[in-house]
Amino acid sequence: MQLDRVELREISLPLKAPFETSFGRVSRRRILIVTVFDRSGMAGYGECVAMETPFYNHETIDTAWLMTTRYIVPLLEAAQIQSAAQVRHALAPIRENRMAKAGIEAAIWDLEARLAEQPLWRYIGGTNAEITCGVSIGLQESTAALLEKVSREIACGYQRIKIKIKPGKDLQLVEAVRQQFPDVTLSVDANSAYSLVSDTPLFTRLDEFSLLMIEQPLAPGDLVDHAKLQRGLDTAICLDESIVSLATVQHAHELGACRIVNIKLGRVGGYGEANDIQAFAQAHGMPVWCGGMLEAGIGRAHNIALSTLPGFTLPGDVSASERYWEEDIIEPPVLVSRAGTITAPTGHGIGFQVNEAFVDALTVRRDDIRLGCQAPVA
Repeated sequence: MQLDRVELREISLPLKAPFETSFGRVSRRRILIVTVFDRSGMAGYGECVAMETPFYNHETIDTAWLMTTRYIVPLLEAAQIQSAAQVRHALAPIRENRMAKAGIEAAIWDLEARLAEQPLWRYIGGTNAEITCGVSIGLQESTAALLEKVSREIACGYQRIKIKIKPGKDLQLVEAVRQQFPDVTLSVDANSAYSLVSDTPLFTRLDEFSLLMIEQPLAPGDLVDHAKLQRGLDTAICLDESIVSLATVQHAHELGACRIVNIKLGRVGGYGEANDIQAFAQAHGMPVWCGGMLEAGIGRAHNIALSTLPGFTLPGDVSASERYWEEDIIEPPVLVSRAGTITAPTGHGIGFQVNEAFVDALTVRRDDIRLGCQAPVA
């Protein structure tokens, strides 16, 4: 593999319906698409999942664009990488900014799998040709609207329902869902909205509802308080925002801060780190699953590939394209069976075709960076 150029595009893609969490409401996604080209002309695709605002983590689409053009591409050129496995080491001098790194690393893995004429999921060591799917349901206008949404998703076959919660919209929602759907596999996601001091009684109450997990209840960096909370609960805590590297998973395990891990490709910086995390978790009896960041089709396809790795034993947030988009940017769109599963694609690379004409129509800015023309990084 010899990289020739990198193309960045920002697209603007409206959601079918707004998606609300404890840290904000999204109606339209600004998405950074990264395309890398080999000198043979072959292309690989990645999607940077950084949000428009720095409320999920410190990154945004604008910081990722800057990091990619000013630092990431020059470092890759200087390293003269010949394989996707080398990307992580080449970009190690850049601290944090994992979503920016993951966007281009994913594109290079896709390119390498295409050059090898293999499906990406198999090329990275995936073993599960079919993955199980859950859904993440944002905060709704009313409890009745939430119950209707849950009913619809269960009817579609999804194997796990996750509802977002925040202070003032939590216990009553769980009570209502559990009362109407006593047998559904149910979890809640707080996106760091609570504190140990103020909200331990709430989590003690949530312990009564046979939840699969309580996802990221406390501050992202606070493994100590998560460990204290986990010791007092029967329900498993799952960490999301807290998990940014293999080291944080190791620390969380040592402290007893969680029993389940959510792996997001962008949050941990790419396939190399994600694979290390799932291998450690599997070796230590910690189930993992793939979380979502309102990805369009390219990011969704990479999530499918990630979810085929052996440690991914719980249904992830890899749901159908039609749940979020009137039209996705890949063909065919991602489909979920009535049994709540997705079959890993058999095509080379991510296994889907990018609808270039549709991407062109959605593009609001673009940069084309040819390697060999970059100034060295200071």
